[in-house]
Amino acid sequence: MADPSKPGGVEQRSPRTSDEEIIHANWPSVASVRSEAERIERVESELEAGFAKLAGIGPAVCVFGSARTAPGDEEYEQARAMGHALGESGFAVITGGGPGTMEAANRGAREAGAVSVGLNIELPMEQGLNPYVDIGIEFHYFFVRKLMFVRYSDAFVCFPGGYGTLDETFEALTLIQTRKAADHPVILMGGGEYWPSLIEWMREHLLAPGRIAAADLERAELAASPDEALAAIYGGLGHA
Repeated sequence: MADPSKPGGVEQRSPRTSDEEIIHANWPSVASVRSEAERIERVESELEAGFAKLAGIGPAVCVFGSARTAPGDEEYEQARAMGHALGESGFAVITGGGPGTMEAANRGAREAGAVSVGLNIELPMEQGLNPYVDIGIEFHYFFVRKLMFVRYSDAFVCFPGGYGTLDETFEALTLIQTRKAADHPVILMGGGEYWPSLIEWMREHLLAPGRIAAADLERAELAASPDEALAAIYGGLGHA
């Protein structure tokens, strides 16, 4: 017989993250630890903190990429060079604030004397801000963090990564496609065949059957070097 003290007779546990708590408010196995009013207040506080800290950063480029690259890896060093090139060109560099490719881009920006921004996220496994961040913001909610990426970035440079990186990349492309965000450059960089093979898959399975338009596929531009990426950014922003 089900235990009436447990919703659905299921043993409950505390939510692992704030995202899980808000997304699974009615999920039987996840305890609801906040009222709706408390959730709204917490979301508002994160929005206000992001707006306050990022309002004056000026032109900025967001760099997405894996948390699992290490110094000396080709992608790490390429992201570091990208961050440096962006910094020398007058852009602040925004990343997810974690290790790997994010750290590399922040490191390059710091070495160029540019503003280095990290938007960190609460995760079940600890992920602190990397040591090359000048302006750091801690977020509990992915959707608030992703809003800050898009709101304050003039372009996006996307290195290979896992689900998170692909989510961020396609979020930017979707918002641009649907005109919810400005038509800012989205640059795909590094990783050998990682991006070209994905573009080819999109060409075959999205473009050919008519699921997207040719212009949608062309929104993402491949770049093999920081110089190529910068040229694409300037061209896309109308600075060519």
